[in-house]
Amino acid sequence: MRIWTERPAETDVEGVVRRYFSLLRTGRIHEAEQLIDHSPVRHVIKSLWAAAVEASGDGDGPNRSSAEDEWEQDLSWLGELGLADFHWSDTGSHVYVEITHRAQVIEVALGFWVKPVDAGWVIAGPSTLW
Repeated sequence: MRIWTERPAETDVEGVVRRYFSLLRTGRIHEAEQLIDHSPVRHVIKSLWAAAVEASGDGDGPNRSSAEDEWEQDLSWLGELGLADFHWSDTGSHVYVEITHRAQVIEVALGFWVKPVDAGWVIAGPSTLW
């Protein structure tokens, strides 16, 4: 996890979020967790799965009738997700990013924040926003 001695710029934060998401999409979960002060990744992935299932009501996406933990057993579906727009708070301390499934914005977004720590500043998250 990177620690900045000064508050990171929005472009720095967005770069880390893009790298985090890139690792997540390729199933490199442990590496993604190492980039930020991370909340439980299982919750994040399960939320993304639920939103992707909802977005793919046409039957071509993740199947609701699949085993309860299928989303966890085969993470290949993560490759169908993408990042859309970044939305910054007025204070510049929080950002959320819209997520797409097959180029369609889904119901869940990921939130990140710039957090002060003893040694400086880190990026924390993600929270899931519905």
